[in-house]
Amino acid sequence: MIEATHPLRPIWLDRKEDAVTVIDQRMLPHELKTLKLLSTDEVIAAIQTMVVRGAPLIGVTGAYGIFIAAKAGKERVMDDPYLETEARRLIRARPTAVNLAWGVNRTLDAVLAENTPKGRIDRARREAGEIAEEEAENSRKIGGYGLELIREASRIKNGKTVHILTHCNAGALACIELGTATAPIYTAFEAGIDVHVWVDETRPLNQGARLTAWELSQRGVAHTVIVDNTGGHLMQHGMVDMVIVGTDRTTYTGDVANKIGTYLKALAAKDNNIPFYVALPSSTFDWSIAGGVKGIPIEKRDEDEVRYMPGKPKTKENLLLPENSPAANYAFDVTPARLITAFITERGICKATNEDIKRLFPDKIC
Repeated sequence: MIEATHPLRPIWLDRKEDAVTVIDQRMLPHELKTLKLLSTDEVIAAIQTMVVRGAPLIGVTGAYGIFIAAKAGKERVMDDPYLETEARRLIRARPTAVNLAWGVNRTLDAVLAENTPKGRIDRARREAGEIAEEEAENSRKIGGYGLELIREASRIKNGKTVHILTHCNAGALACIELGTATAPIYTAFEAGIDVHVWVDETRPLNQGARLTAWELSQRGVAHTVIVDNTGGHLMQHGMVDMVIVGTDRTTYTGDVANKIGTYLKALAAKDNNIPFYVALPSSTFDWSIAGGVKGIPIEKRDEDEVRYMPGKPKTKENLLLPENSPAANYAFDVTPARLITAFITERGICKATNEDIKRLFPDKIC
């Protein structure tokens, strides 16, 4: 099995070449391949084709996209409409994850405040790097707050294994370093707590089976890959102590958009009185939307992601459906706040209510 260095980062700036480099996540777990992004078009393609994915990572990638646009634009770097157009193109790359627009707009605003070509390029590079470091620190803080939840579960079980179910990949590959949903798991593991992770395979792109399982393997965390519909059965039989998932966009009232299938896990957890936690940095809150089901745009992707199952690199994809059968590929669903036990954020733990979110984020407009 291929190995990665730790702390794992899926995006970084190659200082020698002054080039943004990313892990091509389509190749994992069988091949660890990197790509350099040299133009806005390449950044957009990387986001759309899932070379990079996960809300915090998309936000950082979008921020670096402004740096790439400024650097590649050369004499156009002082042309505000050019940079604003490139920013809009980046934001349109994927519709659901709010971090993308947040990262792009924050970097663009910083760049437009500079009045020299070098100043703009340097500021874009610096701002994107600062966003990446902030997200890394957010993951560490999320890990610390989530650790206490796992520690308490371990205490209640007298030190026996704490079984945690997660969905999709909200790990280092989706974020920076520790991830969101996996940050408490890694922190608990490093603290010596006995943890085991149930890993949903997460059809159709199998981010759980390909990416989360790979990450956990790299760190030596005990885990078992399951098909997506197994979670309810495990909960019914007392084999899950808590669920921790990530999110791509969260309303200020506590509704959560995450990988398709998250809603069903939340329903099963509620029916079996199992805590359902959502781990997220503040960059994933959308402070402009109240109702998630009607307000959050849900991406609908290429049906071939459902129709075909990819294998190892350089092997032919397998057609799963009859050739003439159409497929629908909704990438996300919305879990209502009433099904969520609590949010784990970089500022602490809060209930999924507007009032308690305001308690942690009084500086935000709700």
